[in-house]
Amino acid sequence: MATPSPAKSMGDPGITPLSPTHILKDSEENEPTRHPYVVVVAIDFGTTSSGYAYAFTKEPECIHTMRRWEGGDPGVSNQKTPTTILLTPDRKFHSFGYAARDFYHDLDPTESKQWLYLEKFKMKLHTTANLSIDTDLHAANGKKVKALDIFAYALAFFKEQALKVLSLSTVCVCVCAGLVSRENPDQLIIALEPEAASIYCRKLRLHQMVDLGNKTALNGYSPTENVGMGMTQAKEHVRRNRQSRTFLVENVIGELWSELTEGDRYVVVDCGGGTVDLTVHQIRMPEGHLKELYKASGGPYGSIGIDYEFEKLLCKIFGQDFIDQFKIKRPAAWVDLMIAFESRKRAATPDRSNPLNINLPFSFIDYYKKFRGHSVEHALRKSNVDFVKWSSQGMLRMNPDAMNALFKPTIDHIIQHLTELFDRPEVTDIKFLFLVGGFAESALLQQAVQKMLQGRSRIIIPHDVGLTILKGAVLFGLDPSIIKVRRSPLTYGVGVLNRFVEGKHPPEKLLVKGSTRWCTDVFDTFISVDQSVALGETVKRSYTPAKPSQQVIVIHVYCSEKESVSFITDPGVRKCGTLKLDVSGTESPAARREIQTLMQFGDTEIRAMAVDVATSRSVKASIDFLSQ
Repeated sequence: MATPSPAKSMGDPGITPLSPTHILKDSEENEPTRHPYVVVVAIDFGTTSSGYAYAFTKEPECIHTMRRWEGGDPGVSNQKTPTTILLTPDRKFHSFGYAARDFYHDLDPTESKQWLYLEKFKMKLHTTANLSIDTDLHAANGKKVKALDIFAYALAFFKEQALKVLSLSTVCVCVCAGLVSRENPDQLIIALEPEAASIYCRKLRLHQMVDLGNKTALNGYSPTENVGMGMTQAKEHVRRNRQSRTFLVENVIGELWSELTEGDRYVVVDCGGGTVDLTVHQIRMPEGHLKELYKASGGPYGSIGIDYEFEKLLCKIFGQDFIDQFKIKRPAAWVDLMIAFESRKRAATPDRSNPLNINLPFSFIDYYKKFRGHSVEHALRKSNVDFVKWSSQGMLRMNPDAMNALFKPTIDHIIQHLTELFDRPEVTDIKFLFLVGGFAESALLQQAVQKMLQGRSRIIIPHDVGLTILKGAVLFGLDPSIIKVRRSPLTYGVGVLNRFVEGKHPPEKLLVKGSTRWCTDVFDTFISVDQSVALGETVKRSYTPAKPSQQVIVIHVYCSEKESVSFITDPGVRKCGTLKLDVSGTESPAARREIQTLMQFGDTEIRAMAVDVATSRSVKASIDFLSQ
């Protein structure tokens, strides 16, 4: 997560506190879930791969995943498609996923330089401190394009894909409206990925998972074998055994839910391509609602970190200058090389003894000879990288220890974060740890987590590990109230004026208006980081304009990762939203005008509203994290 930059002083925010905080509860908190829609569609927009799933509200237990995509890589499930996007030379959307990758690959090298091809672009969210609507992304040819346009193209693509499938079913035409309308913004909701995984995992049946902590065979499959063979081989092992063995566990035990009781705690580790996200939940019976025990955490420790290590290795062997030029001059060939590495990366296991062969594209070999004047084989001999050899068949031969070393920095980050999480007093007596996301298939990662936990918690891995988020997001869409208590990820508040107090307030904050001495830039806290908030919980404050003649009242909303914040100019504080209330055209009452500000927490999106009590005029807004 990027660290927020310090906010500039906004001067006089124009409001002063009038009354203390009030905590309100959502009156609909305990009402049964209503389904005003026919179908719920979930879009998982990932760093390395993306997809969609859906369920009809009349059949909530039946989750449909997308059809298998055309194209794909050998040995890799293609129920998701790569998060790659291709724009034409005039910057129009052309294609997404395998279609984008394959079309770009087949372009003539000279022609491909004019097209804009982007992959793994979501990581820009983690490497840019000041995200805004003007943030740029760089295509493979080095040209810039607006990040907002790319994200919009991607979401529009999945909307169209889902609607095509739904239009072929028995759904009425009204389903095929828009993704969301301005008249009905609640039609689109945000599902937090680790929460979605948590919702799905608690519904798992024992035949849908692998228990790494169980020393006995599960459905004919010993979890200890998984460390050596990986999830893909493990699932095939289970499939073969299903053909010759009675599946008693399906009929006798049923859902993992049967093993969870009131107060049980579990951790979900969502290991994706770009990030690893962790959440800690507790079961609340009898409804089975969930309570978040510690704020969601994580970082940019996804599987693409291994790709970066491989690129660093190539730079060590062939030179940074060559790799930089090759990516620009032969972008499609660079894509081919990384695809070849991806397939071998998935074959890495702790006990592997034979080398892994990585095909080098002919254009890599040819361009290197033109660039350096000698062969790839010569570069390997001179590089002093003993664990990578050259094969006369045009391949890099990498010994298993070398491949495992590429995993180490990324896995070390994950284990360090997990260790710190389990050392916290809030994270004790954890019954299960669910490993989900595509990276969770890595036997190297599984082994490292096992070693770190040392039997303290049972490690559960769903069979369809890459689809866990999608399926959980559908379940969340069907019942958004399932998470009853969350933890605030940040401290939120507004900028106000307070009466200046000598000795308490710094002199540079003094603002004199008439005969009144004000302290400006005061951060009035609504909610603190990691504070527990119930679903629909609302914080209400009352303020009064600093000047009775004000026609427009502006209330700025700020956030910080720190628990204690004094001023909106403190380091790490940034403006994340603005509420504007037009009070023109109304007579100013003799008494001071009261402005009520309400912020609703506990949901996946924070909502804010300001009300002029005298006129009942109000304005609603969501917190905009792209505002400057």
